[in-house]
Order: sequence, then structure tokens, then C-alpha cells
Amino acid sequence: MTTILAIDQGTSATKAVVVDGEGRMLGLAELPVRPTYLSGGGVEQNPRELLDSVLNAGRKAVAQAGVRIDGVTMANQGETVLAWDPGTGEPLSNAIVWQDRRSQGICDELAGDGRRIADTTGLVLDPYFSAPKMAWLRRNVTREGVVTTSDSWIVHHLTGQFVTDAATASRSLVTRLDDVEWDRELLELFQLGDERLPRIVACDEVVGRTSAFGGDVPVGGLVVDQQAALLAENCLTAGDAKCTFGTGAFLLANTGGSAARSTAGLAASVAWHVRGETTYCFDGQVYTAASAVRWMQDLGFIRTPADLDSVAADDPEGVLCVPALAGLAAPWWRPDAKAAFTGMTLSTGPQHLVLAVLQGIAAQVAMLGELVAGDLGQPLTRLRADGGLTRSRVLMQAVADLAQVPIDVYPSQHATPLGAVALARAALDPSLSLRDAVDEWEPSTSYEPRWPVEQAREFRARWDGAVAATLTREGER
Repeated sequence: MTTILAIDQGTSATKAVVVDGEGRMLGLAELPVRPTYLSGGGVEQNPRELLDSVLNAGRKAVAQAGVRIDGVTMANQGETVLAWDPGTGEPLSNAIVWQDRRSQGICDELAGDGRRIADTTGLVLDPYFSAPKMAWLRRNVTREGVVTTSDSWIVHHLTGQFVTDAATASRSLVTRLDDVEWDRELLELFQLGDERLPRIVACDEVVGRTSAFGGDVPVGGLVVDQQAALLAENCLTAGDAKCTFGTGAFLLANTGGSAARSTAGLAASVAWHVRGETTYCFDGQVYTAASAVRWMQDLGFIRTPADLDSVAADDPEGVLCVPALAGLAAPWWRPDAKAAFTGMTLSTGPQHLVLAVLQGIAAQVAMLGELVAGDLGQPLTRLRADGGLTRSRVLMQAVADLAQVPIDVYPSQHATPLGAVALARAALDPSLSLRDAVDEWEPSTSYEPRWPVEQAREFRARWDGAVAATLTREGER
């Protein structure tokens, strides 16, 4: 049976799991990585820390498993970029994280081309995606070497190859959604026309071999983290949707083999390219979820995320929160948005603020679910959920209440690497169907809506008003 080492290189941690052919987890290691938050919207990571975390977490997981691995796979952050020397592999810049907003000026310069970019790529012109940050690096840091997403750099260190997967490439703003190829005109638009770019590979492709974790084994099944979770949660049919509650919250819905564009400002991108066929998805983002919880920790409202449910009030007593601590994504696309609390009085305490933040995260997820349903032309019947914050019953119940759909919680905290495991199995065994490569699962917990429809609508209307007021104040500055 095939045993896979899967690495999930994320924003705040790198996780490595060893999974055997029957889906049993034999080894697990997780190491923190620490983004640096700068004034002016900058968010950076030390590339060496990222690479070391991949190597060390992988080696620890393999040592814990005590077995020979047959392959290595990796899921990556998706839109984090850096400059590096392809000859030596040395980084030439810090990694610019997907949350970084410093390339907003470049997006403003190209605003007149926004419709053309959206029609070609399926994406909204925003600093969240790769190309604006790549252009910002070229203007402000270095003209040397190559500038790519972080996966290309890490995979180069593992295998010597210069590649990126189809799902990651589709998050760049310079890739055609329909045929998943780099678009030269868009590259020129971002002043990236002379760049040497990695080869775009399928998600079920073996891209090289590595001896970094013992033995000499193939590397394949590369994918973006959110798409990996979509796969792990068996969202294999158009209309299936999941939301991952990590550093941010990300709601993705499978749209099948159609490269449809959103009419609601959602991102449309590649879910995976497997067996010669491309599956697409709609994608909506909440920029701050666990990062908002960490902010509450720093302020002393809670000691750890495990305290959320015990601290949160039963009723917010009129307090609302727009947790736009890193701006707002779809449908607003306002990187300048700031967080706000409204409805506070002298009786407001930390317990009300904690509940208001959780309800604010849930309100954004509910909004995304509504937008996805509109684009799909059918309502979501259930929403699958994964990630660390699914441990909060208060948050999960708030999502069910505000979205008015049942929530099925994935039974493992490791959906992303398990999705990558499925793709690695497909890469190593061409006779295996994708459906057979994904392990079956049953929800650990399900949440049914408790609020009546009218209560959910009333809350959503008040919360929408708080967002509008926040954006109006920002626009007047």
C-alpha cells in the first residue's frame, strides 16, 4: 500500500502527515511559522523559516511514522511570493504573504484593465493575488533572479525542478482560466513580460524526486491549500461547497468542468487538473478568522482559542463587529476597510466583543454562501467545514444560523494535507480514479440552524448596515 508524506505549508504553521494506503495517519508534526506584520499593510515571512519548517516537520513526521514513505506531496499558501536565485536557490527577498496590501497602488494603476483581467483570469484585480505582489517586488526590492509563488521555491529545493501546479497558477492574475496557461499580454500589463516563469503542471503529475526525507522518492500531487481541503471533503460534484476556518476563512464551491465567471465578485479558479481534465471552483475569502482570534488573545479578551466558547456571551446585547482587520474581500473588495465595533455601551464587556467577532466572521461566511448560491443558480443545501476554528461550537452555530444551512464538520483537523494525499495517490497510480483516491468520511459534528429565517435576516441587515457605515467612513478619509 502506498504511504505518503503530505506537507501543508501554511501562513502560520507548516504541518506534515504520513498517511498509509488505508488512510491511517502514522505520523504528524506541526511547526509554527511567524508572519511579520508591518505598517502600511505589509505582511512578510522569512523564506528560510518556511523551508526549514517544511524539512523539519516532514522529517519529524516520517521519524514518528517509522515506515518507508513512497512519495511526497505539498499543499501551499497559493498567493505568497518571493524573489530567488534559480542557480543557488538562495532567496533574494522576504516572502510577501497573500495578506500583504502594499501592491494596492499597482492595482489602482491597472483599474482600467480590471474587466479585461477578470474576463481572462476569472479573478478580481486585487493585491490578494500573486501578480501585483510580484510586480511590487520587482519595483521595490530586486530585479535579480526569478519571482514566483513560494511553492516553486520550496519544490525547487526538494527536487531541483522549476514548476507550479495548475491550481496555484490560476491564482496569479496572469493565467488564462480557460486553458490554464500564462497570458503574455497580462504579464506585460504587470511589467512581468520578461520574467522566467515556472512550468505549469497537472495536480496528478510526478514532478521530480527528493531524498530530503529519507530514501529517494517521487514528488507529486501539488495543489493550493484551499483546493486540497475541497478535495479531501469529497466536494467532487458541482454545487458541493466547504469552508476552511484557518488564518482566514475560505469558502469554495465546485463548479465542475465549466470555467464559469462569477457575477458577484467571487474568484473563479482551478480546483484541480487531474487525468487531463480541469475542475473549477468559485472562491470567497474572509481575510481574518483565526488571525482575528489571535488579535483578541493579544488584547487579553481570551487566553487561548480554546476559551472562545467559555468566554463568549450568550447574547451580544446589540454589539456588532465588522472584523475587517486586514480589509474586506468579496463582494466588497475593499483592502482599505478597517475593523469596527458598534452598539457598545458602558455595560459592554469582553464577552460581548468575543461573541460579536465570531458573529462577524459568521456573517461574512453567510454572505459568501449566498453569493455562491447566486452564481451556481441553486441554493447550498449543506456546507462542509474544516480548520482549527471548527472546534468553536459558538462560531459553527453562528454560521449555521446566519447562512441558514446545516454545517457538517470534517472529522480531522488535517483536511488540507489529506487532500494532497489523494492527489499524490493519483499521481503515483495512473489507474486510480480521483474519487477512489479520496478517503470517505462522516461528520464529527453537524449544526442545524436554530434561528428562524426572520431572525437571521434581521441580524444580516443590521450587520450589512454596520459594514456600509464602516466603508463610508473609510471612503470619506
